[in-house]
This record gives sequence, structure tokens and C-alpha cells, in this order.
Amino acid sequence: MAIVLEKSGDRHRINLQKGSGTANEIKINLDWSKNIEHNSQNGAIDLDLGCFYELRNGAKTLIDGLQFSHGRGGSRNEQTRQGCYTKAPYIWHVGDDRGSDTESGETILVNPEGISKIKRIIVYTFIFDGVAKWAQTDAVVRVSIPGNDEVIVKMGQQNSTKRFCAIASIEINPDCSMTIQKLITFHDNHSDCDREYGWGFNYTPGSK
Repeated sequence: MAIVLEKSGDRHRINLQKGSGTANEIKINLDWSKNIEHNSQNGAIDLDLGCFYELRNGAKTLIDGLQFSHGRGGSRNEQTRQGCYTKAPYIWHVGDDRGSDTESGETILVNPEGISKIKRIIVYTFIFDGVAKWAQTDAVVRVSIPGNDEVIVKMGQQNSTKRFCAIASIEINPDCSMTIQKLITFHDNHSDCDREYGWGFNYTPGSK
């Protein structure tokens, strides 16, 4: 059975001590319809999954395909711009889909062994190239936590012309629970979303 967050502001709390504990990875997956006419070079719509994160020690940054492009990424055991699974931040982006024909979309892994060191995560997606056609993407984020019901956040039939969307927030609580909240707020770019949620980063133009 899955938990579907229907409206912006809806939230669901998960007891992380329930089920299989720290044995398996937590998955944050973004999937969307790849069969959409689009004005990018390869003709397919290309959504990119990313996240802002903050650790309890105050360290914070963001991870997405722009950050680890041009050789700045690495394996799950290396601390790179792609994150790291086995060491801080205990968050690792599996890789950039590039609008391919794969069925699984893009995935971020969170290591339960380090979950107590994470304070908050904001999950976002953006269209790097082309016109925003959110209503046609059927985009959905699934948060899978071992031993618990999957939490689903659907973007829905959105008509914003902005190319950046904050989809959900994930708060790690001191009592070893996680609260997932549906956001669905649209922004011009990373820095616009940053201002909305108070991250305080500086930005320069990027490429993939």
C-alpha cells in the first residue's frame, strides 16, 4: 500500500525505527513520461532531479546533474559533487537520466546509517533545456523507505511556465522519525527557489 500526498501542504510522518532499520537504502525517485514532443536537441523532455540538504552540523549544499557534470561526480563511496553514500552527507545521486528511454527516471539514495546526521532535504526538479510543459510530464516522486509504505508525491496537471519546481520537503526529526511534505512551488531557477526556502547559496551559470 502507498501513501499519496494529494495537496500541497499534505504531510506524512514515518517512524524510521520501524521495519528493517538501517539494513537497506532509502530511495527518492523521480519518474516522468518520456514520450513528449519537446524543443530540446534530442526531442525528449529532460527532467533533472536534485535536492538541497542540510546536515545537523550546519553543512549544506545541493546535488543535481548540473553540479556533478563535466567529471565532477563519482561513485557512491567517494565524496564528490554527486554526494556520497557511505560518508557525509550520506546522500548520493545515482546519475543524470538525460531524457533517455529508461523507465526508472532519476534516483537519489539516502543511507539510513547516516540519517541521524541529516536535518532537512528539499527535493526539486527542473527542465534544463526547452519550454516548461509540466502538465504533460506526469511527473511523480516516490520516497521508498524499507519496512514502510511508499510515499508518493504527484506533480499533477500544472501549467506554470517556470522551469524549476520544489516538489517535497523531508525533515529528519530528533525522535528518529521523518516527515515528508508535498510542496509543488514553481521558481525561475535554483537561486529563486533558494530565496524562497532560505538556503543562502551563491550561483553561477552551469552546463551539462
